Amino acid sequence: MQRPALSAIAELLKPITWFPPMWAFACGVVASGLHPDGRWPVIVAGVLLAGPFVCATSQAVNDWFDREVDAINEPQRPIPSGRMPGYWGLYIALLWTLLSLLLAWQIGVVGFLAAVLGLLLAWAYSAPPLRLKRNGWWGNAACGLCYEGLAWITGAAVMAMGEWPDGRSLALALLYSLGAHGIMTLNDFKSTAGDRQMGIRSLPVMLGDPGAAQVACAVMALPQVIVIGLLIHWGQVGHAVAVVVLLVAQGLLMRRFLADPVPRARWYSGVGVPLYVCGMLISAFALRGVVS
Repeated sequence: MQRPALSAIAELLKPITWFPPMWAFACGVVASGLHPDGRWPVIVAGVLLAGPFVCATSQAVNDWFDREVDAINEPQRPIPSGRMPGYWGLYIALLWTLLSLLLAWQIGVVGFLAAVLGLLLAWAYSAPPLRLKRNGWWGNAACGLCYEGLAWITGAAVMAMGEWPDGRSLALALLYSLGAHGIMTLNDFKSTAGDRQMGIRSLPVMLGDPGAAQVACAVMALPQVIVIGLLIHWGQVGHAVAVVVLLVAQGLLMRRFLADPVPRARWYSGVGVPLYVCGMLISAFALRGVVS
């Protein structure tokens, strides 16, 4: 049986996508307010779980079940190009799911349950019969929760020796997950042609490019406004001001994106989203002053 090259496997697992959940896990660690002494092995395991395992699994699953769509949108991808022959894409998705579960079992009950939910969402997003990505509202919500919220919760739980995170940490995790829905929409603009042909109702397909761009910006901005309000309520005014500055900068960049969303979606992902995730970390540091 022909085997794929290591370069094709690496491309299937998309290392560039691992950063958001790894960052969110780190935010959860910071938000716990606990010192990492004696916890570094499990912290490293959690970072690996969030990125090279759970996120990589979701990429492999998505590429396998999206192979017909990718043949239209991205024919150079490993599966439609033939560089990932036969059922290798599915085999790798199954193997990485198993490896993710084995690693998750080592970091505590809450971390394991979060990983199980994340993996279920990854399969539900791409695989029939659910295939949540057929609807941009549900699919992007699943991705946002998997990439941001669950990773944050896992990081906080690891630091708390398996206990559920503080309610304020959970609130921030869920708010930034909601905002990530808009970030996921940015990725849909490049796939509109194939999505429309294959019956995938992404937000650009359902709402048109201008409408989807407006929704993406609103969904990214509104949770940050709520975060600012919460930080002020918790007495963390300095951190709230920092998030305000980042949000204003995002607003200026959003104006340029909204003027021509299709060619500028990738641009905004590169310059606007980093400001969003910086706000996540600032908010996590703010909790160190209020979480007991």
